[in-house]
Amino acid sequence: MTADAILKELKSLGNEGTKAVLMRHGAREPFFGVKIEYLKKIQKQIKTDQALALALYDSGNSDAMYLAGLICDPQKMTKAYLNRWVKNAYWYMLAESTFAPAAAESPFAIELAQKWIESKKELIAVAGWTTLSHLASIAPDDELDLATIDGLLASVPIAITTAPNRVRYAMNGFVIAIGSCVIPLQNHAKTVAIGLGKVTVEMGDTDCKTPVAFDAIAKIEAMGRIGKKRKSALCK
Repeated sequence: MTADAILKELKSLGNEGTKAVLMRHGAREPFFGVKIEYLKKIQKQIKTDQALALALYDSGNSDAMYLAGLICDPQKMTKAYLNRWVKNAYWYMLAESTFAPAAAESPFAIELAQKWIESKKELIAVAGWTTLSHLASIAPDDELDLATIDGLLASVPIAITTAPNRVRYAMNGFVIAIGSCVIPLQNHAKTVAIGLGKVTVEMGDTDCKTPVAFDAIAKIEAMGRIGKKRKSALCK
């Protein structure tokens, strides 16, 4: 399948109601408003196609960019591609749900994420923190740079006070991810979470809420799922 053919199919699947919802969350033209369930059906047909993923992401169409994140091959993502993708992730769903999972499974996850979290551009920093969260959810603890992650965890309480709106959400999510997925750092994450309390994030004209980090970790602990890793960060 070609990128042009995929874009035509996406156009036919567009929905004005879905489009309106996504626009309230920050999406902007060009996009068609395709439901994620339809994107996943296309994903199942294509499976993995790196060349097609690159072409779809470069289209600038939000629906196509989301699909690109589903069908890409993270192991074939170069630093150049990752840096280009993160710069073009123009709203938070692309930064968090499309880009970050692919970056987390790439060979350069920790290296680039550390650079991205220092960016003055809000969504690049968001992508960096969220990449680290996804990495924690899939990588065995003994393969993680625990010293680096522990240092980042320690930096959150101060950094979050002056961080841009959506970066606060991503930092809060990072604390939850570490406390839920990385057993050696769980206690530290819980201590940080207690200090954070309820993090305030402006969600615009939506019903979305920011989870309380300590409560989220405690819930996962009560389920006996602390340290459970996912097979993939990508939404398969």
